[in-house]
Amino acid sequence: MAGRRQTTPASVAGALLLAHPALRDDHFRRTVVLMSFHDAEGARGLILNRPLGRRLGELKGEFALGPLAAVPLYTGGPVEPGQLLLAGWQVGSDGVRLHFGLELDRAAQLVAEEGAHVRGFLGYSGWSAGQLEGELRGQSWVVALLAEDLLALPHDASLWRTLLGREGDEWRLLAGEPEDPELN
Repeated sequence: MAGRRQTTPASVAGALLLAHPALRDDHFRRTVVLMSFHDAEGARGLILNRPLGRRLGELKGEFALGPLAAVPLYTGGPVEPGQLLLAGWQVGSDGVRLHFGLELDRAAQLVAEEGAHVRGFLGYSGWSAGQLEGELRGQSWVVALLAEDLLALPHDASLWRTLLGREGDEWRLLAGEPEDPELN
């Protein structure tokens, strides 16, 4: 495994999990997961870089003419892919505030606020007790701090490459490998 040897933190809530370049699982290959929850009982997060190219107003008619119609949709993970989860970010003088599992009214308030972003996610990424800890020990994930410019970066396939490349020279080299090594 490339790069510096990571220690496994007690909790990765509020951090980013960057899929190791060798991780081949179709659900998580080259993903960036924003972790919302992590304790001894399990962990939960949302994949940030799998846009669906659709808006909430296209998903359900009830949103078509409302304040949330333009909210972009993403695949949040393989768990409960039919469940809609709303998450928001507020950028202020005191940093970035994350909001997971927003109620519709609160999401509509955030959409109207300066410096706030709301996204819809279908499904989420979840791990049972001890599962994520095992994956972290096995170095399936690179744990990264939230980047200050995270919201300014495109949240598409390039996000993984950009953020992993910031973890060091060896990671940057690995992040630049083609999806299919035979095309190299």
